[in-house]
Amino acid sequence: MGDVARRALMSVAASAATLFCDSFVRIFWCRPSANASIHKRVLAVWLVVGSWFIGSTQAEPLIGDERVHRQPLVHETVAAMPFADIVAYGGHLFSAKFTILDGAGRPGATQSEIPTKRLSGELPAFFRTSGPEANACDGCHNQPSVGGAGEFVANVFVSDGVDDADFDSLDPQFSNERGTPAIHGAGLVELLAREMTRDLQALRDDGAERSRRTGRPVTVALVSKGVSFGHITLHPSGYADVNGIDGVDHDLVIRPFSQKGVFSSLRQFTINALNAHHGMQARERFGVTWTGTADFDRDGIADEIRSGDVTALVLFQAALPFPVQRFSENATLKAAAEDGAQLFTEAACDTCHRHALPLEAPVFVEPNPLNTAGNLRSTDGATPVKVALDTAGLKRNDEGHWLIPLFSDLKRHRIADDARPYFANELLGQRFVGRDVFLTPRLWGAGTTAPYGHRGDLTTLREAILHHGGDANTSREKFEALTELQQAKVIEFLKSLQIPSGGAS
Repeated sequence: MGDVARRALMSVAASAATLFCDSFVRIFWCRPSANASIHKRVLAVWLVVGSWFIGSTQAEPLIGDERVHRQPLVHETVAAMPFADIVAYGGHLFSAKFTILDGAGRPGATQSEIPTKRLSGELPAFFRTSGPEANACDGCHNQPSVGGAGEFVANVFVSDGVDDADFDSLDPQFSNERGTPAIHGAGLVELLAREMTRDLQALRDDGAERSRRTGRPVTVALVSKGVSFGHITLHPSGYADVNGIDGVDHDLVIRPFSQKGVFSSLRQFTINALNAHHGMQARERFGVTWTGTADFDRDGIADEIRSGDVTALVLFQAALPFPVQRFSENATLKAAAEDGAQLFTEAACDTCHRHALPLEAPVFVEPNPLNTAGNLRSTDGATPVKVALDTAGLKRNDEGHWLIPLFSDLKRHRIADDARPYFANELLGQRFVGRDVFLTPRLWGAGTTAPYGHRGDLTTLREAILHHGGDANTSREKFEALTELQQAKVIEFLKSLQIPSGGAS
């Protein structure tokens, strides 16, 4: 951390030096001459060298210092860093056990996404239901490696997530218990969601234009990457009939994160989690711009997380390697898994758990242009950080698109009914998504992310399959119709989908 922080500080110093010198020249040389240019360069070099000395001195450890986040960074500083340094810094923050000296805890604020003051009364510094309830991101995301899933003991409790008040009860009407999902491959997932959002909104906009031009209603099939999201009817008046939209919000933004599919970007997911689970507030949402104060949660620490910190965390997560298929060295089990892949298709499991979705461009740009207010956006003037994500080992289709084997359609489905009610066991709504509706889980990594189900209380893959209802009834029935050996082969196939060991690439 010391080296990364020092380089970042030197980058800040260099930028400050340049700005200072520009002002210096404007003040003392209204019409810059050759001498002025020389003086400017000399002064810039002097300031950079001096700043390096100061930065090196400040990077020295302080005796008894228990902070883990000593120098919050702005986005522009991080954007100027080498990508390897950004990932290293983001990895440090992901594993950092935040302390009250860093700003951990939120005595005056709730876990909600919209900055909300806590009601009168006090809760403990850590509280399982309302949070904060974790010290570090990898306190939950850690199996089989950093960024992975979490077992049942790491479950969290989430509310509607928007503007709720804190609660101090384990009653399910006040919170939903959720297991910890794995983040590996999340950069590719976000890129797929961005492209699908682009496709769906372009179809909508084209239909609206045709309706205006012809003066007649136009119904458009909403299909992206082979996945149908229903249809929308556009009228010449500008009215849009959205009743036919299926599996996505009416704004047609694919939100691939959280088990309900309610977060559109890693940045939104990260800022929410920092506040909810650690009590660390990001300035871009909880700072002066939106709340009028630099210490919204009233814990005595101002601007706890800066835009560059969030950017580094996002890029660390985006660069985590995607899950792969690893067969057993045992020839019998390997053959069974290969047969299981075909049986998975024959049972129509891939109706929702698509083997792969095609990605046109594996270049991750941060911030996400689709970010909403309260999350840094490119329209805020932020310098975009562009990173080509690792695609080694991925197949390509005839159009040259990368096939991302996530085993999901990134669509919400009704997954429970009266006969199979298990997955409808939540009582609290989340962003108007039905209690029996969930985003299709990404099965890549299923072999290393037990336990299963949105609450992490199913210990086997077979249990999870047999609890499928609603839209998945046909697939479940086909699985049940397989012989016992064939079912076992499907399980062996799913066990072969694993998260690789190691960190971000």
